[in-house]
Amino acid sequence: MFILGGVQSDFSRHLAREQLEVAELVGELVDGAFAEAQVAASDIGVIHVGNAFGQLFTGQGQLGAMPATVRPELWGIPAARHEAACASGSIAILAAMAELAAGHYDVALVLGVEQERNVSGADAARYLGAAAWIGHEGQDAKFLWPNMFSKLGDAYAERWGLDHRHLDAIAQKNFANAKVNPHAQTRTWTLDAFDNAEKNPVIEGRLRRYDCAQVTDGGAAIVVASPRFAEGWAARRGRDLASVPRILGWGHTTAGLPLQAKLDRSASGGLLAPHVATAANDARRRANRGKHRISAYEVHDCFTTTEYLAIDHLGLTAPGESWKAIESGATQKTGATPINPSGGLIGGGHPVGATGVRMALDAALQVSGAAGATQVDGATTVQTLNLGGSATTIVSFVIGV
Repeated sequence: MFILGGVQSDFSRHLAREQLEVAELVGELVDGAFAEAQVAASDIGVIHVGNAFGQLFTGQGQLGAMPATVRPELWGIPAARHEAACASGSIAILAAMAELAAGHYDVALVLGVEQERNVSGADAARYLGAAAWIGHEGQDAKFLWPNMFSKLGDAYAERWGLDHRHLDAIAQKNFANAKVNPHAQTRTWTLDAFDNAEKNPVIEGRLRRYDCAQVTDGGAAIVVASPRFAEGWAARRGRDLASVPRILGWGHTTAGLPLQAKLDRSASGGLLAPHVATAANDARRRANRGKHRISAYEVHDCFTTTEYLAIDHLGLTAPGESWKAIESGATQKTGATPINPSGGLIGGGHPVGATGVRMALDAALQVSGAAGATQVDGATTVQTLNLGGSATTIVSFVIGV
């Protein structure tokens, strides 16, 4: 399936302060995606919306109907909302791909959108916690997700050791990459020394403020098309179809909700969460692209421990040896295996339902040579790794030209 174009909102925005709702953001995303992809509403056969926490943060459900609500020219086009916590946007892409592959439609509009900054920090943490197994884990944590992903770090430390210097290096890299990303939430931030306990306090366990992704308002949208439509679309624009980014492969796995159950299943050794590696490997197998042919990665770094997990689960190092890729500089933008040249979630922002779509868009821009200051030289194939919950829902795409 081909990605004809897309758009990302400025993740530094605060919708409530602008006196805006999700509706206005959805309208902006629709207009922007159509403009970038050079399609009209009449071309769209189906709409899929990724959104995780709409009812909790805003009270608004049924967000599949929001595009038609704000843009009447979309009235009557079938649409649906998809929820899989932080992987909601990727699930929306998978749903669109399935319908295109079945021949039901030729063009899909896929959006991911979330508003999270309209409530207090305590309420935001509570709402986001809905993606865990409620009543069964994290009950004593003030901030559930930092607590859970600190425990992930604890599991690494128990099996192989974990030096916080390597987690700091992940955060420093992603904040630095975000500095040149015009859509990144933290691009104007001035960061104090990471060892400043006042500016970088402990949030939960081993995780400090700079180890954590941002609470974000934002969205992203892409237009995905079948080969049949894309061929005519490219011809009308005088473009070589081979230069249009396409989804070459995908992987999708789902585990049970509780984190401890995942860790218990791998207690005998090896990777902490083998189903994460399965999704990534499935995507590469379907794409017929080995690790050596991946130019860069956009991975889920809701916390520094999550990117640490991504490194060895992508097979870039042996289990427990993610630190080697960090120390060698391989994960830097100019390294052998760049990770999160966009700034990721820590630097770029994390509007939960939009993250999977944003990753796919950034990957498409990279392989088109259109990523601007975040461009990885010579990138032709980019892999995404999107995690929902405590590595509960995993989706990976390989996008290339």
